Amino acid sequence: MNLPGALIGFLVGGAAGFLLTETVGAFFTFVIDRTLDVDGTPVLLAAFIAVPILTAVLGAAVGARFQNRG
Repeated sequence: MNLPGALIGFLVGGAAGFLLTETVGAFFTFVIDRTLDVDGTPVLLAAFIAVPILTAVLGAAVGARFQNRG
């Protein structure tokens, strides 16, 4: 496994997951005019925690794979 590629992929994937959750939150707030209540909904809270973690792990796997190709 290539550690630099995995680390870069992990950081980029985590940032993309965070951006994705913030975009969904902004969409619901400004377009649909409904604020997402993360404190009152455990499933939504779990999704907002899990999405950046899953995208970070996926980014690490992709980063390690592409770094080993070239």
